[in-house]
Amino acid sequence: MARRRKKKQMTLANILLAIFIIGIYIYTQIGLPTFSLDTIIPKKETQPLSTDLEIYFLDVGQADCILIINNGHNMLIDAGNNVDGSKIVKYLKNELHISKFDYIVGTHPHEDHIGGLDDVIKNFDIDKIYMPDVTTTLKTYEDVLKAIEKKKYSITIPKIGEKFALGEAKGTIIYTGNNEQDLNGSSIIIRLDFGSTSYLFTGDTTSEIEYQILNKNIDVDVLKVAHHGSSKSTSTAFLKRVTPKYAIIQCGKDNDYGHPHSSTLNRIKKYTKDIYVTKDLGTIKLTSDGTNINITNLKTDTNGVEKKWNMP
Repeated sequence: MARRRKKKQMTLANILLAIFIIGIYIYTQIGLPTFSLDTIIPKKETQPLSTDLEIYFLDVGQADCILIINNGHNMLIDAGNNVDGSKIVKYLKNELHISKFDYIVGTHPHEDHIGGLDDVIKNFDIDKIYMPDVTTTLKTYEDVLKAIEKKKYSITIPKIGEKFALGEAKGTIIYTGNNEQDLNGSSIIIRLDFGSTSYLFTGDTTSEIEYQILNKNIDVDVLKVAHHGSSKSTSTAFLKRVTPKYAIIQCGKDNDYGHPHSSTLNRIKKYTKDIYVTKDLGTIKLTSDGTNINITNLKTDTNGVEKKWNMP
């Protein structure tokens, strides 16, 4: 009985040895496949952004004009006063060699925002023109409508939450109003994301509207301070939600309104010391690779002769 058990054990050992020898032979002849986490779970490749995002806060005195460029796509938010129009067109054409815009935005129909818009419409091909759902009898607004009609363009009234693309940058309409008694408060507000960087363009929005959008996605790196740094905007509650790393203010040198107001600057300084003002620096240019933001200033011939007018 013991011999039979021993014989079975030897037979099993021989079988295992044979399997081992065959395995070694197969390995030396054809090899065995190898596995790693890389073959089981492919790595997710991140594509680098093809070109930088460029944002020009053009020096147009006591007015707004913002140019955004990415990957051959162009967007203009506002276009200064009437006297700035021809200078803006000349700079865009001759210095930056722009011939077409994906988007033109008139944040609201006050002259210091749409004054030069008719000149821009006359001189460039435009895919889409965004304006809020408000009208006014101001001549500068009527001039814009005539320019749009002559080129057989149309106005697009954006919807809150609407998204759009500018090259590799992604835009979102945060707010737009329709209160004809409060044109400033009807301003189109736009958020732009590029890589991990973010920007908020506010027109002349008021503190009342700021409170209405506190629940929106407005935490950004760069804030275009509303209403030229007026005390009527950029409230503490708003800044607490935005938490900007950089603040840009567009206003004119020696303007009659005292913009930017010291109270507004003091509120902003609680969140960032990086405040850039066109009246001091001229045109302010931001360049981003999607991760970093570089800020420089330029001297551009885009500011027409200042004129006095009553700001609403």
